[in-house]
Amino acid sequence: MDPEAPEQGDRVATGVTSIGRDGGQGTSGADDTGKVAAATRRTRRRFARRQWARRWLSLRYVLGLLLVLALLGTSIYLVFFSTTLQVKRVEVVGNSLLSDARLREVADVPVGDQLALVDLGRADARVGSLAEVESVDVTRTWPDVVRIAVVERTAVAAVELAGRLRGLDADGVVFRDYKAVPKAMPLIRPGANAGTDALREAATVVSALPDDLVTRVDHVEVATVDQITLVMRDQREVLWGSAEESELKAQVVDKLLAAQQAPYYDVSVPGNPTYRATP
Repeated sequence: MDPEAPEQGDRVATGVTSIGRDGGQGTSGADDTGKVAAATRRTRRRFARRQWARRWLSLRYVLGLLLVLALLGTSIYLVFFSTTLQVKRVEVVGNSLLSDARLREVADVPVGDQLALVDLGRADARVGSLAEVESVDVTRTWPDVVRIAVVERTAVAAVELAGRLRGLDADGVVFRDYKAVPKAMPLIRPGANAGTDALREAATVVSALPDDLVTRVDHVEVATVDQITLVMRDQREVLWGSAEESELKAQVVDKLLAAQQAPYYDVSVPGNPTYRATP
């Protein structure tokens, strides 16, 4: 036997053992590699998610801005160009003396124009210039209506001017015609020297009278601003003076007429009323 054989056997055994060990070491390395690869994939996924989150954050603001611009553009189109928001009707409310057609004609609101561009101030001024109108409010009613709301004057007395019987409101504005003096409404008879101011004073006097007293007044004689006389339906006369303290004078004369029977009364100084048998 070759004396070197054991050494070769040892080498073979040693080689087998080495292979066995290498094989064991090779399996452990594969596991470690797999773990590293899995961790790498997880890291990459987390990184990708963070990248996408940052991109979405930026994209969200861009999309929001685009949405705002789209809404703004749509609104501009609807308000200024679309037929949807064009004037299709002019609505009139609050009128009785003036017809709807008359008010629409005076307001001159262009049907078919964009509602947002209608000059409401112009329509308001035109309608407000009518003598019958005390106040007016012209507004937009979306999507396609212009609304004209008027408050007409209310007559407190009648007055004959230039052969026409006209209505007079509490501010002394002449604004309508009558064929006859309405029942329970006094007639104002201005003298030769009674101007616009005197008529205004007379209107203030009549509007201050309580309902039960005004129905007893036949007419009001107006000489000047401070010479106003009430002539009752029973022909008694009350010198009123000017329109100052008219509410107090109305209270005094109501009590005086009930307490004293006389043809002439004077409440021009309400703190010292008098009555007499002669003018």
